[in-house]
Amino acid sequence: MRFVSLIALLIAPSAIPADDWPQFQGPMRDGIWRETGIVEKFPDGGPKKLWSAPVGLGYAGPAVAGDCVYVMDFLAAEGGAKERTQCLDIADGKLLWKDEYAAKYSVQYPAGPRCTPLIDGDRVYTLGTMGELRCLNCKDGALKWRKNYVADFAAKVPIWGFSTHPLVDGDALICVTGGTKDNLVMAFDKLTGKVLWQKESTEADCGYTAPMIYEFDGVRMLIVWHGAAVLGLDPATGKRLWRHEFKTNYALTAPTPVKSGEYLFVTAFYEGPLLLKPTATGVALIWKGNGKSEKPEGTDKLHSIIPTPVIRDGTIYGVCSYGELRGLELATGKRLWETRKPTVGTATNEGKPTRWGNAFLNPHEDRTFLFNEKGELILAKLSPDGYEEISRAQLVKPLNKLAGRAVVWSPPAFAHKKCFARNDAEVVCVDLAK
Repeated sequence: MRFVSLIALLIAPSAIPADDWPQFQGPMRDGIWRETGIVEKFPDGGPKKLWSAPVGLGYAGPAVAGDCVYVMDFLAAEGGAKERTQCLDIADGKLLWKDEYAAKYSVQYPAGPRCTPLIDGDRVYTLGTMGELRCLNCKDGALKWRKNYVADFAAKVPIWGFSTHPLVDGDALICVTGGTKDNLVMAFDKLTGKVLWQKESTEADCGYTAPMIYEFDGVRMLIVWHGAAVLGLDPATGKRLWRHEFKTNYALTAPTPVKSGEYLFVTAFYEGPLLLKPTATGVALIWKGNGKSEKPEGTDKLHSIIPTPVIRDGTIYGVCSYGELRGLELATGKRLWETRKPTVGTATNEGKPTRWGNAFLNPHEDRTFLFNEKGELILAKLSPDGYEEISRAQLVKPLNKLAGRAVVWSPPAFAHKKCFARNDAEVVCVDLAK
């Protein structure tokens, strides 16, 4: 319990109820659902739907804090395209307020914002696809301050838009802005938007992964993974502590780097994984993947494109490039098993394996919830021996067809003994209380 409390202070310093899901990957940004009193098996017909509310396009997952659900979307209306943040009543999904602004997309997969809202105290922070960073009042959506990565910091818009979820650390809001003048990574005063520090540059894109703060060898480290390297920075100043070169094709750095004991696990779609050991004086490479390509026959370990892997008791669980849910030995990267059952099943794309097959993994006690690209919520047990499915239910319909098939690529939220999931038409709330 003391360890959990320490991590909570490091990652989410504000007082946040344990049953909230106030940002991407939950209270501690690790995807673990820690509430008790949750169903061990879905009832016949699936979990009870409590409400549904209309939304527009979006890859951004919902966030939950207190009595409110926050969700970002994109409206391609005749009057001009807009990005929007909606605040919904957790009891019935009714709209409480909205914040919207003009947004003209020039990215691939132009189907809405990528970043889950971040709630800290009485403020909600949102980041749009084209780099619009906004701080809003949780009560009424009033704009407190804003920045624009492109206009204010000469940032280059990544191919698939800005997706690097902001991070609150004490009084700072840390962002990977993609700035090109030693301002790739920036810290703002979370109350005023004043720049506290700015560091780093890269000729590569800024990437898509969420920055994280972990402690290694007694030192707090801000982990930033961009298109050319993995960085360990001092969260207070941005000073570089170490750098490990890791050039990734198209800067596809979406899965969040995961800490397990003294190790840091990183996985890229094309290049595969790395296991690093950061220390107070540098970083060491323990092992790396030997895959020759992202295609199933060319991978030897794990080539994730979107979902963040889970590491438990010395085993890595993650989704590979063509929807293979795999178990790997942490110490060596050795593949233990694989299955496509919870992601794409036996589905193929014109007779070929389904590229980019996806499911988000959220551990709960000794089980794992998986929300897959078909809009299904699955309850299963993952172990070094394999995948054991307990329950499966349809929550939303897959509607986004930009991948060449209908998918849902938005992470769910788990809070107040409920699951909140969205597609490009609605956000739903289902009951998961025991």
